[in-house]
Parts: sequence; structure tokens; C-alpha cells
Amino acid sequence: MYCDMDVNYYKDKIYGEFGDKFEKLYEMLAEYNQKYNLTSITAREDVFIKHFLDSAAGEKYFKKGACVCEIGSGGGFPSLPLKILRDDLSFTLIESTGKKCSYLQAVVDNFNFNNVKVMNIRAEDGARDKLLRERFDAATARAVARLNTLCEYCLPFVKVGGLFVAYKGDCGDEVKESANAVKILGGRLTAVEKFEINGEKRSLVVIEKVSPTPEKYPRGRGLERKKPL
Repeated sequence: MYCDMDVNYYKDKIYGEFGDKFEKLYEMLAEYNQKYNLTSITAREDVFIKHFLDSAAGEKYFKKGACVCEIGSGGGFPSLPLKILRDDLSFTLIESTGKKCSYLQAVVDNFNFNNVKVMNIRAEDGARDKLLRERFDAATARAVARLNTLCEYCLPFVKVGGLFVAYKGDCGDEVKESANAVKILGGRLTAVEKFEINGEKRSLVVIEKVSPTPEKYPRGRGLERKKPL
């Protein structure tokens, strides 16, 4: 069953308390989108609802002061809205496309965000870096890949006891098909929160890291997508 999340709390913050900052973020997204093709959603109200409000919906899963790794940052969702709402969070943004990294860095600089690092690398390469592997309290991703593939990209970054928070749409089949990957990679499914925003079905899949990810993962060479666990 899907249920309506109480989105009014976040609407008040996005349109009210932090309204100026979200308006500024929208203006930057619209400007850079003309050059870098960051999103197909461009109408102001659609961006506020489908990007900003949706990103905010998972805020409660990130503990105070958490160090968060975002995989496949793209236009910076959910990381940038979360950083506006929760300056206590630290972010490392992993993005393989240089132009998108340029946009992300421009936002970080323009907003004077502290503790936000943009890295122009592939997730499978970053996950093998000793400075990044199993160093984060949480990892997150939105609109990157199916959940079984996404787990192999993201769980290696999460320390034992941390969380992987995946932003998805209607994801019932994905959750079922990812069970093997979650187990192999050291995770345990703890929650699937289903809700609607303006009639659109959304899900937050929360996976706890309960044991270290075996060293051979992620496999690289595109196997995460071609042959998901």
C-alpha cells in the first residue's frame, strides 16, 4: 500500500524557511541545464516538487553530522536539497561526467557549502580507493540504476553500521530482485517506505550495512549492469 507522506513539513521549509536558497538553486539548475543537460524536468513547479521535495523526503534517515556519499550525483539530487536543509551533513559527490561535476562545484562554491566535495570519478573506481571504501555513515543515489546494480555501486562505500538510502519510484520488483545482491554485499534490508507526492508513487529503500563488502566487489568493467548479482 502506498500512503501520503506528510509533505507539508518539507513544503514549509522549501517554500518558506529556505525559500530563497531553493529559488537560487532552481535558477542555477535552469542556467546550467541549457549547457549540460542535467535534467529533463525544467518547469519551476515541477523542479520544486519532483526534485526538491522528493529529495527532502529521505532527510530523516541521515543521522546528525553524517558523512554521506552520493553516487551518480548528476544534477545533485538528493544531496543539494539535503545540504540546504541540513548543513550538519557532509557530502562527497561521486559523478563520472565532467560537465555535471562543473555544475555541482559551481553550486557548492556559490552557496559556500562547507564539507561538500565533488569527485569526477566512476563509482566502481572510487569504491576501491582506501580513502573512500567503507568510510561513510551513509550512501545515497537517485535515478541511477536498478536496485541490484545500485547496491554494488553504493554499499562498498558504507561503513558497517551505516545505511544505504536509495530513492526510487514504484520499486516492488526491484526490491525482490535485489535480495541476493544485498546479502552478498553485506547489507540487510531494513525499510521500504512507500508514499506519494502529487499522486506520483515514490519509495525510499533503506539498507543497513551489517558486514564488510567482499573485496572483489564492485567488479567493474560494466558487470554491475550487465550481470547484476
